[in-house]
Amino acid sequence: MKDERILTLHPEGKKGVNISNMKYEMIKTFILDTIKRETEISYKDLNDLAIKELSGKFDGSVSWYIVSVKLDLEARNMIERVPKTSPHKLRLKHDSYLK
Repeated sequence: MKDERILTLHPEGKKGVNISNMKYEMIKTFILDTIKRETEISYKDLNDLAIKELSGKFDGSVSWYIVSVKLDLEARNMIERVPKTSPHKLRLKHDSYLK
């Protein structure tokens, strides 16, 4: 069976990337579940946690997928950067992700 692909979005309207839908969903779930659990998390901490938890279970560069899917989720208004945080932190945008 051919793996479906998804074209990601970019919050600044730049061209997205065409990636495996299965990988996209895995990373998306990881990002949203992590932010939901932590409330706010720096991008670096999110990336470090992803590498720790997903390496070995994931075929490809975890860091590359994290940044690509993070940008897509920002563009879809599911997560947002917390204003005036350095390094920037991420949080869920309103109630966009309730499970």
